[in-house]
Amino acid sequence: MSSKLFLGFSALLASLLLGYLYADSLAFLFRQWGSEDYSHGMFVPLISLFLIWQARHRIAVAGMKNSWWGLAVISAGLFFYWIGEFATLYVLQHVSLWMVIVGLVIALMGFRGARAIAFPLSYLLTSIPLPVFLYASLSSQLQLWSSALGVGYLQLVGVTAFREGNVIDLGLIQLQVVEACSGIRYLLPLTSLALLCAYLFKDRMWRRVLLVLSSIPISVLVNGFRIGMIGVLVEWYGQGAAEGFYHLFEGWVLFMASLGLLILEMWVLARIGTMGDRSSFLSRFTWTDRSPDPIPAATLQLLRSPSTLASASLKASHRLSPGPAYLCSVALLVPVAFASTIMVEREEVPPPRAMFVDFPMKFDGWLGTSLTLEKQYIDALRFDDYVLADYRFGDGQPVNLYAAYYRSQRMGQSAHSPQSCLPGGGWEIFSIHSVDLQASSTMLRPLHVNRALIQKDSQKQIVLYWFKQRDRILSNEYLVKVYLFWDAVSRGRTDGALVRIASLVGPGETEDIVDQRLRRFVATIDPELIRYVPD
Repeated sequence: MSSKLFLGFSALLASLLLGYLYADSLAFLFRQWGSEDYSHGMFVPLISLFLIWQARHRIAVAGMKNSWWGLAVISAGLFFYWIGEFATLYVLQHVSLWMVIVGLVIALMGFRGARAIAFPLSYLLTSIPLPVFLYASLSSQLQLWSSALGVGYLQLVGVTAFREGNVIDLGLIQLQVVEACSGIRYLLPLTSLALLCAYLFKDRMWRRVLLVLSSIPISVLVNGFRIGMIGVLVEWYGQGAAEGFYHLFEGWVLFMASLGLLILEMWVLARIGTMGDRSSFLSRFTWTDRSPDPIPAATLQLLRSPSTLASASLKASHRLSPGPAYLCSVALLVPVAFASTIMVEREEVPPPRAMFVDFPMKFDGWLGTSLTLEKQYIDALRFDDYVLADYRFGDGQPVNLYAAYYRSQRMGQSAHSPQSCLPGGGWEIFSIHSVDLQASSTMLRPLHVNRALIQKDSQKQIVLYWFKQRDRILSNEYLVKVYLFWDAVSRGRTDGALVRIASLVGPGETEDIVDQRLRRFVATIDPELIRYVPD
């Protein structure tokens, strides 16, 4: 078997093994690429492949030699795979896959060959969706900025408008700037395009860095203008102007306008300090690849000859043979793929517990009313059991209790951080920090929990939440992931729950009064919760 054929067979085997190993994370990735927020992701691998093909002569010049360092990079990537699997973090598995691909390239081509395609390989990272907690935080902040800018544009053209959180008040009509209108659908693809443009833009490094950074304010300003324009259309033509075709049309048109601003910025940057330079703008914006180690002009001119390029590529293909470093790297994937099957099918045996359907609706003066979540939320949260109820003490304001139990926390089925759920319906997080609830005669242990104050118009609501993970009470989402990994490996358990308690600040009440009400309620139900979420 020729080395070229053997290389093709080993590459096919590696692809099949990676497809099997990362099947779940790839399925999640493809689903995300099908959403409007990450629709640019499906084009990123194609662009990277094209850039690698464009760099073929640089690869030939760099020379290719198997490197055992590739095996080390692959091992690190597989370690991230295990962490991502046990800690239920898809983003770590996506990064793991990228590291394994980079490791295979280094094992096959060496560092010099890998450096020749460093940007196309790095560009693949722009197709990875943001972690949920980072996406929620970024989207929430963008919503506030876009709402403020939208109101500013409306007031600039003479339309009377006021902002309450993410709600724009136009008098008879109120516009809510929901998560889908935060502008993140502009920001992510525009930043990805800006990186590509900066790579193709043959100019000084500071100008290319500025080009990438400017994509953030451009996307925010354009989205704010879009919201302001929707407000003007609603003022002129009614509520229907904010829905359907108008909304979609405004989105696409203004995204193309954002891209136009990016190109205009490139033109301006190209003219700065080059008033006597008659070279055209297109000569600075080309698909010709670049390298950290520039090729001498004479060598580059020689490589542009088709016969020379063909000869160099032929020599490169002869040198590009699956040596021992590359073959060992591919072989390493085989036992890991088998081990992943055992890990996914592992059985966990959490301690026995009572079902939430039997959770008491009467507690020492507190009277509860059981509620039901809508199916769409049940399908999204994917818990094994839950309780949702409103409790009142006498004629006081109700306290809402939500607890979701997970028998085994795995990919796509784990406790969701309320930070990504609290904003919505016009509510925004005003403040969030951790507090200590001291032990009392009814509550035998202190609790370290998160306290969030959320606001909507003139209403306020205080939310307490924590994560009950095996025998730990945690308020930090990052520690939840750390202990998920540790307990899955050391104890064979990943069961746990999220507990969230909330109450409105009623008329004539202060935040201190609501805090005291929530603390009394927690002290009342905490001893009972252990039956339903055992240690």
